[in-house]
Amino acid sequence: MNSRFPKIILIEDNTDDAELTGIALERCGYYDDTLWLKDGVEAHDFFLLNDEDSDGIQRSDIRLVFLDLKMPRMNGFDFLKKLRAHERYKFLPVSVLSSSGVDMDVKKSLEIGANSYFVKPIDFKAQTASIKK
Repeated sequence: MNSRFPKIILIEDNTDDAELTGIALERCGYYDDTLWLKDGVEAHDFFLLNDEDSDGIQRSDIRLVFLDLKMPRMNGFDFLKKLRAHERYKFLPVSVLSSSGVDMDVKKSLEIGANSYFVKPIDFKAQTASIKK
């Protein structure tokens, strides 16, 4: 993970969960196309503070974001609201990967712009199938 030319962004504070997601991505052939950001602030800075070319990464090449909700410094809800408020990222697909299966969290995520919601631990077959789409 941590590709120079990412197509997938994984925003996840838990190293174990990031590694498991990395395994699923590797099985789908996307491991080398993935950039791991460790919390909402790091993701905010990557998407909303950096220039498109300042770090050599073209944000327009990004095809999917996997987003955890429960993170330190800035949670996934707050990050998603900021991302969706930016014209460039209104339609970027975002899939929430959360340990919370609470209906209110699912509903809130979808209302503020998530395209899908998966509860961890993730069924690898289901995750692999969704990544392949």
